[in-house]
Amino acid sequence: MRTNQPPLAPRTPVGGAGAPDARQLRAILITVSIALMAVIASVSGLNVAQTHLAVEFGASQNTVLWIINVYTLVLAALLLPLGAVGDRLGRKPMLITGLVVFGAAGVVARLAPSAAVMIGARAAAGAGAAMIMPITLAVITSTFPEKERGKAIGVWTGVAGGGGILGMFLSALLVDVADWRLLFLLPVVLVVVALVMALKYVPDSRERSSHSFDIVGALVSVIAVTGLIFVLQEGPERGWGAPVTLIGLAVGVAAATAFVAWELRRRDASLLDLRLFRERGLTGGSVTLLVVFGVQAGIAVVLFPFFQAVLGWSGLLSTVAMMPMAVTMMAASGLAPKAVAAIGVRATMTVGVALATLGLVLMALFVSVDGGYPSILAGMLAMGAGMGLSMTPSTEAITGSLPRADQGVASALNDVTREFGTALGVAMLGALVANGYRGAVDDRLAGLPADTADTADTAREGIANAIQVAPTTGSRAPELVHAAQQSFVDGWQQAMWAGAAVMTALLLHTILRGPRSNPLFHPGAEAAPEDAGGGGRATTDARG
Repeated sequence: MRTNQPPLAPRTPVGGAGAPDARQLRAILITVSIALMAVIASVSGLNVAQTHLAVEFGASQNTVLWIINVYTLVLAALLLPLGAVGDRLGRKPMLITGLVVFGAAGVVARLAPSAAVMIGARAAAGAGAAMIMPITLAVITSTFPEKERGKAIGVWTGVAGGGGILGMFLSALLVDVADWRLLFLLPVVLVVVALVMALKYVPDSRERSSHSFDIVGALVSVIAVTGLIFVLQEGPERGWGAPVTLIGLAVGVAAATAFVAWELRRRDASLLDLRLFRERGLTGGSVTLLVVFGVQAGIAVVLFPFFQAVLGWSGLLSTVAMMPMAVTMMAASGLAPKAVAAIGVRATMTVGVALATLGLVLMALFVSVDGGYPSILAGMLAMGAGMGLSMTPSTEAITGSLPRADQGVASALNDVTREFGTALGVAMLGALVANGYRGAVDDRLAGLPADTADTADTAREGIANAIQVAPTTGSRAPELVHAAQQSFVDGWQQAMWAGAAVMTALLLHTILRGPRSNPLFHPGAEAAPEDAGGGGRATTDARG
């Protein structure tokens, strides 16, 4: 299938001031990058403060997880409908509204007197983030001229990919040297800066449509995403066979099925024209982002226990150890447009996925307790470079495959794919490590005396539990700690090999079915004038 739609034309700011010059484009890119950093940093920032949350509010582990996860749940659920609303009502007003809501929620969270208030504030922050995140990318695709758009999207993907690790580092620094409640200060400061700059520099763009807004599709999409993300978040904690998990799965699958049927019926008037998934760019970009972000998130889940429980590092030092991968990822994201211009879209994505796969293989082969950090560093660097090279063209493939009138939806689809991938990767790779650990530690605990049975049962729950209970075994403590560390590494290797297998499948898919080309990658292409009538969405012509 080939989509017959004009390349995205740069927007004219409201008021007829003409297309933005180079200075304003830089200011726009800085603005949306700062806003995106605030959103991304808030996804992972509270992970370093779980103990503080439990002590401060007298909260259970389940409540603490809800404080952390409700933000991502609301964010993912509202991305598609709010991205579509932004297309219609105006991207600048939506961005400003989102920044205000997000900032206000951060202030409330900073002062929250109870866990219930904190959960409410985090949910509100997720709603604000759902207004901000798709609009940041839509502003780029609707404002930047073709020859600059690839570079700008490279910066955006670099922030989206590496921003979580940078945010976690700053969060760990604040927790270690100051107060955990200052975790909310950084996003609020970023939001204030982004708000001031958005009011001054970001032009407005909106679309007229001859069709009514797809309210049914929006509501069903919220239910579908909520149900499926809930299952991925709660399944590892509550159990995959727990009634609430199965109910969530049934609701999510039923709503997703209803969404597909409804959107196919609505066709050109749909919230998301699913016929466009016959386009290689949209399908290939979405699959790549789903897998790459899933593997990245899963790697992060297993890296921190390795640094803290196996190597004995602090939370702050553990986040510092992640920085080489984040920096490499962000640098590769910036270089990806040049690689695309030199060797093409599919070849760049292929090289990126191949490097990421190599990184997983290197970590699986060489990770060891005695080898420490050097045993995984080469794999982390290869992973970072590969992800950066594959993310930028994948994002451009998605935004370039949807009509100009639907860039908020295109950006939201890109973001929803990332969120699903993240939740799926954490659930699956985390479970593989946990199961691998339990299977390996059983054999190593067999030699403990019978009177330490309770200790062995505790050690089987996880490496952190084993290290905590080890001192109660007296002279056998070093033996128990070493057994737990080695068992964790065994589980790690199983997860890395599983991730490498998934990435190998993605590599073959990219080679055989990856995007051949994308109008955004051709700076010499002539931008079509904007449709003066502002009618419905662009039409598509399906062939073979």
